[in-house]
Amino acid sequence: MKISQQSITFREKRRGFHLITGDILNAMPQISEITTGLCQVFIQHTSASLTINENADPTVRKDFEMYFNKTVKENDPDYQHDYEGSDDMPAHLKASLLGSSVMIPISKGRLALGTWQGIYLCEHRDRGGARGVMVTVWGE
Repeated sequence: MKISQQSITFREKRRGFHLITGDILNAMPQISEITTGLCQVFIQHTSASLTINENADPTVRKDFEMYFNKTVKENDPDYQHDYEGSDDMPAHLKASLLGSSVMIPISKGRLALGTWQGIYLCEHRDRGGARGVMVTVWGE
């Protein structure tokens, strides 16, 4: 069994949903050496998240941002954790809803994503700073 791990630092991104599939593939050329395996992508932050969804139409990512902003509103007077800014607690909630990792099968040296699927880095803060992602691949 082969195991490889790589840390990737993404420079600060604007608030929204960003495709990072290509970045993952560029950082992990070892994927091509695995016939059958798994790729885990884990974000090391509590106010950003990861998900897999459509990679073709950019309006999907805009609609994601609109939906989550309507669903988890800022400036809620009931939030107790508010000293890091009005976008911080909503960012924690959004990150918990979407999750901190995704797992993708590897088949014949490629990520076995569907035709229209891509990996999103979901930035939930206005100024979230650089984001660290740990990518681990393993298989035979």
